Amino acid sequence: MRSERTVDVLVVGAGPAGLATAARLADAGEVEVLEREARAGGIPRHCHHGGFGQRTGPQYVRKLTGEAARAGARLRTSVTVTGWAGPLTLDTTSAQGLERITARAVVLATGARERPRSARLVPGSRPAGVFTTGELQQTVHLHGRSPGTRAVVIGAEPVAYSAVRTLLGAGVEIAAMITGLPRHQAAVTDAADTRLRRRVPLLTDATVAELLGRERLSGIVVRHADGRRAVIACDTVVFTGDFVPDHELARRGGVLLDPGTRGPAVDSAFRTAEPGVFAAGNLLHGAEPALYAAREGGLAAAAVLRHLEGAPWPAEQIPVRTEDPLGWVAPQRITPGGPPPPYGRFLLRTTRFLVRPHLVVHQDGRILHRQRLAHTAVPNRSFAVSGSWVGAVDPRGGTVIFTAEQRSI
Repeated sequence: MRSERTVDVLVVGAGPAGLATAARLADAGEVEVLEREARAGGIPRHCHHGGFGQRTGPQYVRKLTGEAARAGARLRTSVTVTGWAGPLTLDTTSAQGLERITARAVVLATGARERPRSARLVPGSRPAGVFTTGELQQTVHLHGRSPGTRAVVIGAEPVAYSAVRTLLGAGVEIAAMITGLPRHQAAVTDAADTRLRRRVPLLTDATVAELLGRERLSGIVVRHADGRRAVIACDTVVFTGDFVPDHELARRGGVLLDPGTRGPAVDSAFRTAEPGVFAAGNLLHGAEPALYAAREGGLAAAAVLRHLEGAPWPAEQIPVRTEDPLGWVAPQRITPGGPPPPYGRFLLRTTRFLVRPHLVVHQDGRILHRQRLAHTAVPNRSFAVSGSWVGAVDPRGGTVIFTAEQRSI
């Protein structure tokens, strides 16, 4: 027997974006947050390093959870949303049974996940000792277990260095880091980061060709760009980065997805193409830092409040996309007469290293904006482009396109 009830706002996902959204909806009436995990907080709950506004991940989660509770939001964990029964109606299952919940507004904040070894199509058997960064951090910080004795980290972006710190903190030797790109993609922020890079060997322009071992990993086969192969002995491998939005619920609800980010396509007010359905956080653009996802949640909450007060849903939205070598842009829709993009800028990523590129925005052959990036655009790290030109978009025109002009390396 499925029980039915209504709420004003239903937030799906209790990571930083979902909790921050709920914390700023105190005037929205009955707000409920659903989380399929047993604990709220998303990825930060098992990130025991700093960088969360002078807090560790668990401390940051406690802050967000407390703010949402003080705002009057009802937080429910171990609740799985199984599907849509209508445009703003979701079916759920939990230990309390089956429910059907209808809301005046739905906020999707289901976050992003790392693609595991299977999704990356790395051949070999299925031995123990194969992790994603999240699985590694849970093993070490939540369960207090050692992941192994000698590890290889696949990736060289910021998250990969978080994995390195976790491994070193657990007493694991690191044989190498491996990236298919010509160099690492992490920013050098301080002397500690520099020392860390000097300590860990980095293999560039290389990929994992095979995992070795049966019951336990015994090594990996590395394939270099020139075709050479080599074996690295290890009992642990960590696949890092390569985040994809956790978009399954959005897809089942028929929410329009962006082909670049693979998350819901939204406008500057975090509105999807489905009236009453919003999306925020890393569901929209893979993995940005938790603080950024939470800030987006706060902005989405303001848009939700305007919707509940009767603001019309946009009938027309102009698509925004990128051309190679740019990988994606967010937000991906412009509502004529609508608000500027979050913080007055668009977020982009590139598929290749671009040295101080000229970014050009155009519509139907008309240039709307030019901007030279003051630094190198790096794969796996976002950069921002001003959105001051949005008012010049022709509301009856075609798609707005971002391009990059310059040599790549």
